[in-house]
Amino acid sequence: MPDRPVHVHIQELSQVLVDISSRVVENLFEALRAVKYQDEHSVPRIKLVENELDREEIDLEEQCIQFIALQHPVAKDLRTIVAIMMISEELERIGEISLHIMDSMIEISPLLLESLEFESMFMLAGEMVTKSIDAFVLQDRDLADQVCANDDEVDAMHRAAFKKVTALMKIADADVTQLTNALSVSRNIERMADHASKIAQEVIYLVTGELVKHKDSHDNLL
Repeated sequence: MPDRPVHVHIQELSQVLVDISSRVVENLFEALRAVKYQDEHSVPRIKLVENELDREEIDLEEQCIQFIALQHPVAKDLRTIVAIMMISEELERIGEISLHIMDSMIEISPLLLESLEFESMFMLAGEMVTKSIDAFVLQDRDLADQVCANDDEVDAMHRAAFKKVTALMKIADADVTQLTNALSVSRNIERMADHASKIAQEVIYLVTGELVKHKDSHDNLL
């Protein structure tokens, strides 16, 4: 690692994180588009991009560890590097979840997807990811708080979807396999929002030094 000022290293690592996050979000919405238009041909490409992002996230983590070992950062510099590592890990989980969502959603009829409002739920969770990274870049506590508030909205949408699906399961000729996939989608979108909220909480800690405990989902329905 070249001998440069600590703040330059941190800027470079932060930029790598931002670049990765942009591609994660782009791949998220590509997955949604693939489902919306039943474009199964784009699925292998989306999965390939996710594999590439996994490798880049591992490389970023290794760079951060090397930076800590060689530069011995303290105070906010150390918090920033730790935040980059934690956020990268959350992005990795978000990317993995998006693939699970895509695989399950493809098995669900467009009519059921629309009735459960999964597109709106997915869009909100994706916007939370974008906002959480913006909060990191801008060091913006208020924006991070907005992400945490949005998490409650996704939780409410998950509860509503769960109630609809469980009601449909009680119908005699219900397609249980399709409805089970729907429950999985709803739960995974909620998990994606949870990870975005955790990123926002890392930002709050970075900016203020205040530890914010992520709430356990009170709708542990599945």
